[in-house]
Amino acid sequence: MTDLKKLADKLVNLTVKEVTELSTILKENYGIMAPPTTSSEETLESKLSLESKQEKKTFNVIIKSSGKSKLAVVKLIKEVTGKGLKESKDLVDSAPTIIKESLKKEEAESLKNKFENIGAEIELN
Repeated sequence: MTDLKKLADKLVNLTVKEVTELSTILKENYGIMAPPTTSSEETLESKLSLESKQEKKTFNVIIKSSGKSKLAVVKLIKEVTGKGLKESKDLVDSAPTIIKESLKKEEAESLKNKFENIGAEIELN
């Protein structure tokens, strides 16, 4: 144990040049190499770039609940989809169901906001 403590003290007090030499000796004579290191910032950047590449391009607008103002939601569905009053009411009654499919993100967000402003619960998928 005392020998290990002495070795640890020696290792801690090595200069940069001595550490480099030790590293070279370990690589050449024993095949020991340090694993590649990445900073947490690099890891975060790579995760973010991967997520942005995988970001969805089209969204479905799904009504989960009409909330308190069912009539207003039916009217808005009629306006947005071009369906008749009965078909729009059936969509609201069969919630959760898809109202519009394959919309761009901006368009889907806009539609979601319109529905949420009148009390409906909407999900983008």
